[in-house]
Amino acid sequence: MNIYSPYRTITREQFLFHEMRIVAKLILQGLEDKEIIDRIVKENLFQYPTERSLRNISRVCLARFRQTDSLALTNLVANGSSTAAKQACLFLMMNYYRIVWEFMIQVIGQKYILKDNSLTKMDLNSFFSSLQAQNETVASWSDTTIRKCKQVIKSVLIENGYLDHSRSEVLNPVLLDLNVKEAIENLGMKEALCAFNWL
Repeated sequence: MNIYSPYRTITREQFLFHEMRIVAKLILQGLEDKEIIDRIVKENLFQYPTERSLRNISRVCLARFRQTDSLALTNLVANGSSTAAKQACLFLMMNYYRIVWEFMIQVIGQKYILKDNSLTKMDLNSFFSSLQAQNETVASWSDTTIRKCKQVIKSVLIENGYLDHSRSEVLNPVLLDLNVKEAIENLGMKEALCAFNWL
């Protein structure tokens, strides 16, 4: 993750596990990005109601894969167990969205390091308040945008087993798949491992 990369909102771009699996399989078939998008649209592989949404989300998924450019992670998303594939998707999401990267390392990673198994609304609020104070882009986001970003982060945590449900304030000890760990290490990004409870 480039610490100078811009902050992107995550209001519309959810975890997209099902979609990432499909895109990963198409990448492994050796298709070009345009061919992948055209195939998804033509066959409505995401089962979306509009061509525009199909194209938009196809581009989002491709951008996450291209940003990290890891064949190992693409393989894991396409063919790995559900847990491994979700962890690979989470890392790809972290590496594409600076806000997710910083939250997962500065909040979740620190919780694991400090053996603190609580994750409260205050933790999320403090993270975003601090970010707004430090960064003009994030400071310019509306309350609605911030609220939606918090919801997306929370749903990502639930989907990956960090939280049991939306009202839970107990941070579960996740178990990092060793293939995902190896892929992250091979990218030279060991600092991300604390976000997966690998200390």
